[in-house]
Amino acid sequence: MDSALSDPHNGSAEAGSPANGTTRPPSTPEGIALAYGSLLLMALLPIFFGALRSVRCARGKNASDMPETITSRDAARFPIIASCTLLGLYLFFKIFSQEYINLLLSMYFFVLGILALSHTISPFMNKFFPANFPNRQYQLLFTQGSGENKEEIINYEFDTKDLVCLGLSSVVGVWYLLRKHWIANNLFGLAFSLNGVELLHLNNVSTGCILLGGLFIYDVFWVFGTNVMVTVARSFEAPIKLVFPQDLLEKGLEADNFAMLGLGDIVIPGIFIALLLRFDISLKKNTHTYFYTSFAAYIFGLGLTIFIMHIFKHAQPALLYLVPACIGFPVLVALAKGEVTEMFSYEESNPKDPAAATESKEGTEASTSKGLEKKEK
Repeated sequence: MDSALSDPHNGSAEAGSPANGTTRPPSTPEGIALAYGSLLLMALLPIFFGALRSVRCARGKNASDMPETITSRDAARFPIIASCTLLGLYLFFKIFSQEYINLLLSMYFFVLGILALSHTISPFMNKFFPANFPNRQYQLLFTQGSGENKEEIINYEFDTKDLVCLGLSSVVGVWYLLRKHWIANNLFGLAFSLNGVELLHLNNVSTGCILLGGLFIYDVFWVFGTNVMVTVARSFEAPIKLVFPQDLLEKGLEADNFAMLGLGDIVIPGIFIALLLRFDISLKKNTHTYFYTSFAAYIFGLGLTIFIMHIFKHAQPALLYLVPACIGFPVLVALAKGEVTEMFSYEESNPKDPAAATESKEGTEASTSKGLEKKEK
């Protein structure tokens, strides 16, 4: 049976077999189609809604929702950091007991999952609270130093509604911790993916190309060059992948023959697609051409990954197909429309960096002044 296996940074596909060595009965074609179709749909949801929320996040002033901006230097270093992390996990699983490592990871992702899921459902839950709900504002603030040298470490604003969402998310967290059920895993996985697409912002298209290109090489090397990625993916018990049972039609919710997709194959292309949506909005043409083009490219790339995996029954680095599609399709559209210069000159400043924000503001004012001068002439 084919199962898409993933590691902490990306997903791959390979022929899977039960951990106890027994042979599973083959899944039906209907079950396989349902599993892969569901994975594709689940991958699209956090990209689409995360991209929309990233626009609001970029415009927001709430310190707790400020995006983390990825620069070209960050993008260049990321594949190296990812490789070191992957190799480190591989060595840990080889040296130490897998049971204890996964116990620590479960507790870690239990906390992260609750916070991520709470942040994800908060906008939806706000619609269900009555108008007279006693909502109070809170702020969690940690600083370092004093006087002029005071530096904020944590500045998180929340309210009573957020606490209710946190309580509901904790129920899912306990469910995952006790049962490791695939539905609870997917709820956390979707929350991680949506938060990643929403809160991780590339500062320009060139940075996105550097990041995707570097991880393209990383993905191909660790899947085709070694067994490290597959070993870690099999050993790593944490909600860093979306799963869907291929034998759901036969066994129902207790099915256990899973197809898998790593969250990295959602978040990494997703933050590039979200950047193109914000670029679309910056053009002020009331069209989302580049967003829809890259979104369609993602569907094509992931569909091709699943097809190749199913045909060859071998691990496939998904970014091998996703990167050329997600970069190539929008660039071709930009060439056809004569907007390549505008695409690669589009820049987003880091809202957490006052100097960058000031520089961006001054650049905007300078551009406005030039425009007015030309208009007067």
